[in-house]
Amino acid sequence: MSIAENLKAVKASLPEGVGLVAVSKYHPVEVVMEAYRAGQRVFGESHEQELRLKHDEMPKDIEWHFIGHLQTNKVKYIVPYITMIEAVDSMRLLREIEKQAAKCGRTVRVLLELHIAEEATKYGLSPDDCRALLKDGEWRGMEHVRICGLMMMATNTDDEAQVAREFQTASDFFDEVKRDYFADDDDFCQRSWGMSDDYPIAVRHGSTMVRVGTMIFGRREY
Repeated sequence: MSIAENLKAVKASLPEGVGLVAVSKYHPVEVVMEAYRAGQRVFGESHEQELRLKHDEMPKDIEWHFIGHLQTNKVKYIVPYITMIEAVDSMRLLREIEKQAAKCGRTVRVLLELHIAEEATKYGLSPDDCRALLKDGEWRGMEHVRICGLMMMATNTDDEAQVAREFQTASDFFDEVKRDYFADDDDFCQRSWGMSDDYPIAVRHGSTMVRVGTMIFGRREY
């Protein structure tokens, strides 16, 4: 199937209210443009230089999400145009986003990244670390950062029951954080979990935004 057909099939499989981030990293501009021409406007990248190249070459009505591990020294390069940074895993990174966004006169939407998966290689805050960050309250004084929800990745395993448990843990934790810190904040509404291999499970466990690449673009060109 073509990229347009793949995209249509993925969108058709998503319930109303679940957004799609098309993961375009490692795919060249001409390939990503096929998805754009088919109507997709939200794309996910995880490397600053590649993102900058695509931003410069592609239409300006695209919403770019940074979905990878972001180093603080790269923040200044993407803050002028990024729509959402999905993987904030430390207060240090949050401070840097606030600093650079203030310089640009922008407010940047972010998600806090949870580490629930049983894999040491994944980044993110443990639930306890996330609670501590929010309880500390420094984020409340940030005028150029808007915390809009949580993001996580499940363990890369064929054990669907384990994947489901991890998504449910994230969903339950979202409910706790919403209740304790964002009860009156309508912007805190995003549960970003689920990728090509597991997004149907993620959707059943509360996801409001899935990050799908392979099912749309095929295998990556490294």
